[in-house]
Amino acid sequence: MPKVYIAADHAGFTLKEALIPFIESLSFEVEDCGAQEYIEGDDYPDIIAPCARKVAADQGSMGIVIGASGQGEAMVANRVSGVRAAVYYGNPSTTQQDAAGKDLSLLQSTREHNDANTLSLGARFITEEEAKEAVRTFLMTPPSSDERHVRRRGKF
Repeated sequence: MPKVYIAADHAGFTLKEALIPFIESLSFEVEDCGAQEYIEGDDYPDIIAPCARKVAADQGSMGIVIGASGQGEAMVANRVSGVRAAVYYGNPSTTQQDAAGKDLSLLQSTREHNDANTLSLGARFITEEEAKEAVRTFLMTPPSSDERHVRRRGKF
């Protein structure tokens, strides 16, 4: 069973709590990296960095980090070698067509082309249902094995 590490500060705490059983229902093992309780004003780097280190150390695992905008959380996660965090705070109104002519959403593109292994959610920008759909898409989209994407990913 694939493993997902999840972490959130005070701004993402409620959403994290809602996402854990949802992710488990998708047949993923989930490890809650904190915060373990709501503490207003906690510092997201203290919570996100340990989660990112677990993702980096556990080949094939995924991470979900959550904060107010998701931006700071992604910045912290991306400082850990081996983590490729992508920010999501709402569905863009367009898709992209890749070089092969395939229409991809932002999340599909991040997984397929970049093999992002961590999703950073902006809890103040999306609803719980939007977050669940984003998490489902992120976790269920495999990375592309196309040579050009593999080559590019090998450069970072």
